[in-house]
Amino acid sequence: MNSELTEEEMRRALFGTDEPEVQVSAPPVQEPAPEVLLPKPVEAPIVKKAVAKAFTPRLRVTLRVGNEFEGKMHELIHEADTLSSLLAEQEAVKAARKKYKYVEVVSVKSM
Repeated sequence: MNSELTEEEMRRALFGTDEPEVQVSAPPVQEPAPEVLLPKPVEAPIVKKAVAKAFTPRLRVTLRVGNEFEGKMHELIHEADTLSSLLAEQEAVKAARKKYKYVEVVSVKSM
């Protein structure tokens, strides 16, 4: 590279030319584009594969429920999708309290 550039050459390199370039732009002429209809690609019918259900841990909670104190009690079975017996018990009691006043947990068993 030439290290002995004149001041004028350096100015032109940094800032461009002093004279604004005259650019005459003609308005673009739009030609009507021919209409091309592309056929849709034929898609093969999607075949859904039967996905084997993953094993979901389940616990069966047995409750005795009723609306009368020391009255008639009914047995209710609740199935919870968890491995935690505490969570399964809490979920079952919460669901039973919506309908019954007195709830007693009898057992929590794995299915």
